[in-house]
Amino acid sequence: MDEEILQEFLAESMENLSQLDNEIVILEKRPDDDDLIASIFRTIHTIKGTCGFIGLTGLGSVAHATENVLGRMRDRELRVTPTSISLILEGVDEIKELLHGLETTGQEPVRDNSQLIARLDELMQSADGDAGDVPVESRDVPDEISEAPVEATPVTESITPPTVEDSKPVAAPTNTQEEAVDPSKKSISDLSIRVNVDVLDSLMNLVGELVLTRNQLVQMVRGDDESIFAAPILHLNRVTTDLQEGVMKTRMQPIGNAWGKLPRLVRDLAQQTGKLIELDMRGAETELDRTVLDAIKDPLTHMVRNSADHGLESTADRRAAGKPEAGLVRLNAFHEGGHVIICVDDDGAGINAERVRQKAVENGILTDAAAAGMTEKDLVNLVFAPGFSTAKEISSVSGRGVGMDVVKTQIERIGGTVDLTSRRGIGTEVRIKIPLTLAIISALVVESGGYSFAIPQLTIVELVRVAAEDRHKIETINRNEVYRLRDRLLPLIHLDRELGLDDEHAGEERDVNIVVVQAGDEQFGLIVSEVFDTEEIVVKPVGHLLKDIAIYQGTTILGDGRVIMILDVAGIAAQFDGGSITTEAERQRGEADQEHAGNTTTMLVFDAGEDSTMAVPLSLVSRLEEFPTETIERTGERMVVQYRDNLLPLLPIHPTASNDATDQVQPVVVFSEGDRSMGLVVKEILDIREEPLVIRMPSSRPGVLGTAIINNKATDVIDAQYYVEMADPDWFQKKSQSSDERVLVIDDSVFFRQLVTTTLETAGYHVSVCNSAVDAVEAIENGEHFDLIISDIEMPMMDGYEFAQWYQQRSDDMRAPLIALTSLSGAGLESRAQQAGFARCLTKLNTQQFLSCVQELCHQRGRQGASA
Repeated sequence: MDEEILQEFLAESMENLSQLDNEIVILEKRPDDDDLIASIFRTIHTIKGTCGFIGLTGLGSVAHATENVLGRMRDRELRVTPTSISLILEGVDEIKELLHGLETTGQEPVRDNSQLIARLDELMQSADGDAGDVPVESRDVPDEISEAPVEATPVTESITPPTVEDSKPVAAPTNTQEEAVDPSKKSISDLSIRVNVDVLDSLMNLVGELVLTRNQLVQMVRGDDESIFAAPILHLNRVTTDLQEGVMKTRMQPIGNAWGKLPRLVRDLAQQTGKLIELDMRGAETELDRTVLDAIKDPLTHMVRNSADHGLESTADRRAAGKPEAGLVRLNAFHEGGHVIICVDDDGAGINAERVRQKAVENGILTDAAAAGMTEKDLVNLVFAPGFSTAKEISSVSGRGVGMDVVKTQIERIGGTVDLTSRRGIGTEVRIKIPLTLAIISALVVESGGYSFAIPQLTIVELVRVAAEDRHKIETINRNEVYRLRDRLLPLIHLDRELGLDDEHAGEERDVNIVVVQAGDEQFGLIVSEVFDTEEIVVKPVGHLLKDIAIYQGTTILGDGRVIMILDVAGIAAQFDGGSITTEAERQRGEADQEHAGNTTTMLVFDAGEDSTMAVPLSLVSRLEEFPTETIERTGERMVVQYRDNLLPLLPIHPTASNDATDQVQPVVVFSEGDRSMGLVVKEILDIREEPLVIRMPSSRPGVLGTAIINNKATDVIDAQYYVEMADPDWFQKKSQSSDERVLVIDDSVFFRQLVTTTLETAGYHVSVCNSAVDAVEAIENGEHFDLIISDIEMPMMDGYEFAQWYQQRSDDMRAPLIALTSLSGAGLESRAQQAGFARCLTKLNTQQFLSCVQELCHQRGRQGASA
């Protein structure tokens, strides 16, 4: 057999089969979809025809028998039933097994498929088209199911056991979004070419070397603006960045490629457990590096399996609890701050914290005293402990205590974090934060003990500097140092001591540099001697002599040629039990202080020219750029610059202001949404400050919301919406298909009320506003009805907690879900919000997460209303 022909056949067949599981599961829900049946038939027919050409008789026989069944369905001579679908899936599975064997050995595997072919033939020959009596082999849910790409639009799969005619439960009809998927459409692969993965890996390695060289050149001219090489090196810097991003795009794949097997997995789980399950997948178009994608496939599979088996109740239990009979498992992926966030949640019973406490004591994981002192969130997160399981019995699906600890380990191994929240009777959510790529990452370079180290930017929360005269604020609890950071105690680690290095500044009265990092759901501070700059670094593997040291993630080469170690924050956290330091202290001191914590917002402060200092919320900013002045062009009265294969419109805040003629670079604040971007021209980036945002003096000037006091200076807060609309008048144009949902926004801050209202109205929601919880109570008492209520926490007269408690006491059958939207932070905040009755507690100004949550809760309410 010609090797080239064989490899082409395998590549084409695997690509075609990757769609089948998802298409066949959808066919079970849409049995009258002629185009879908035709698409599935064509795929099997193509495989059968090629098998005959190259002499693969066994594989061709299975494909032929499966094709005959599909042909009868296409001709309306055979009904599409859950039993017939199961048998077709069994045939597809066998085809995959034969292809895998052929790929591994180069020879067609010898397997006895006679019984499967006989059952397929029996189904095909059934005269009345009733497949109810055709036996289907019972199989356990496979650990690995072939992957199928998911369409980029949001998809909801309703997964139900077979119909009553097949003597198994059936789901009630549900209002899903399946129509968003049209597998019969022309595949995107028709518009692409295949490139060997080794070529892409080699290209990525070469780009990595170019990045290292770029860093060295930038280091040479740093601080020397008069150098004749400054401008061309800055240009090289931008070209290298664009090239790096372009090459990375070739390695990017939609996360839907890792979700393709999940509809089939959930369908099999529904049949095995007798539950009714809906699978809702959103954000399948979110892209990340192929290496990262491969690393998260198994964790995602386990979490979905866990939600279906552990999380969702039986149909009878859900009916008794007043829930829809069909349980819902949701997956949502989106970009946030240069990372990818994946949320897996269900609307099941939630985790029983008391049962977790009992099992932890029974298994010897905790003592009675330790268990009694743990918070509910700490108890819930014990599910990540090795070998821990609350399953009442072991099944083929789960219950062996091997899973969630492996999920956390695998996610942390690629530099990600895992956070779990659960509400009894409401459901459970697992939130994963992972890097876009593993090859080239952004890292902060620090120095400790005379050596330099890199800390991945993904793990860094913030930088804190404690002045020498304030060193007394660093306290000691249980022989460990902690620092009072706003509303919590932050455990501290001296990096030089942890690594066994000499403290070169011992005995000196100097400022303390703290890098606040996050590992999982715990934060701690690394004390370092110096903090340098953030760089794009190329990750190199650790040498074999150091590979077993958990505190190192890899190595890299700096611009000056030095080789430094990349720290693994999760590895450092594993050797340091910082969480136990603060538990009792937080209980005694943290909650009281949190009551008085003010709303804080991270602001980007800049010099806008003409002696005016201005600020904008940092979360609204996409990037900070510096463009060589010679690259800025004028088209008519507009300034533009070539930016990422497009033109970026530039707007100065003060049209008459101009930079010094000797300036070689122009600072620009970039705002982006989707594929649209604009740049705000400023004179100089001054600082990033986290302070309470209170508009002291409203402004009537276009583009200025008002004046606030930031860093003890009067600072104008700009209206970002004004400038982006000047650059693109259609930027905030409402969606053509508006939503029917009514949303109430409660906030005493004019700034945040306007921002949230604009965001919701742009997304198509009908919005009502109240500037206090008291006004909201009056509106609701007067008969106003809403599908969702969004409330601030800190408000005069009646705060958000009090409003939520009042609202939950109402006797309305269809109370709207509540979202707490706040700038506060702290371990106890989310727990208190949930206890008061909020369904979610979100941080202000995180627009993408906010809209995703609004959409999810409105969708959930719609399902409950439909089932009522």
